[in-house]
Amino acid sequence: MTTHTDSGRPRALASELTRFEALSLLKSVPMGRVVFTHDALPAIRPVNHLLIDDRIVIQTHTGAALLGPAQDGAVVAYEADALDPVTRTGWSVVVTGVARLVQDPAQQEGYATALVPWVAGPKDQMVSISIDMVTGYRIA
Repeated sequence: MTTHTDSGRPRALASELTRFEALSLLKSVPMGRVVFTHDALPAIRPVNHLLIDDRIVIQTHTGAALLGPAQDGAVVAYEADALDPVTRTGWSVVVTGVARLVQDPAQQEGYATALVPWVAGPKDQMVSISIDMVTGYRIA
């Protein structure tokens, strides 16, 4: 469904997604962005993820800026989308939850097997994000 501007160009309309729809779309893509506070300022990092065990799981390296907030159990946001600028369609999903370091060795091993990093180098830390709030929109 589209509407038109005064110039006649189509303009997309947004509709809210249900929690189930939003999480299904999030699970369908491998990448997103984690948003957290670093040195009292907003920080955003692109990462690949898993949606597993009712959590978003990402893998990072020792020394990553996200590890401080995850160690403290800070509230973070996670956003992923798929947008097509030509057709002006797509979707966007934001999850807000608590970031925590994954401490259990069996969970770490299972997640590491399922989550293959896109960026080279050692990724020896796992961070899970609870799925407390979910918002999402489809643009059509």
